[in-house]
Amino acid sequence: MDDDEWTVERHLAGRPARIVALYHRFIELAEACGPFTYAVAKTAITLKGSRRGFAGASLSDGWLEGYIDLQRQLQDQRIRRSTPYTKRLFVNRYRVVSLEQLDDDFAGWLAEAYRVGQGDHLKRREAR
Repeated sequence: MDDDEWTVERHLAGRPARIVALYHRFIELAEACGPFTYAVAKTAITLKGSRRGFAGASLSDGWLEGYIDLQRQLQDQRIRRSTPYTKRLFVNRYRVVSLEQLDDDFAGWLAEAYRVGQGDHLKRREAR
């Protein structure tokens, strides 16, 4: 493998089994939302919808962290920081250390983020 080429496998190599399990659960939750592609870089694995990236992950030996792009700021112990990205989007940076933290709430955030990746945040809100 070229030293400059980053792959998911390279990110997973040598990581503790529990961290690899966290990553696989994260991907399982994302796959439940619909099809996406990967953009793998040295610092992160980004999940991309048809319009843009919507979530990402980075692995360490102690946790899985990354971001989820949403149209709102999240308030939760797993969210380390939530900052505006554009007028319509917030980058919510998460850190998880156990499979229990990748629960139904987290799955819901990923589903919301997936819709951002599909460009739903660009559509005008319909009048009710």
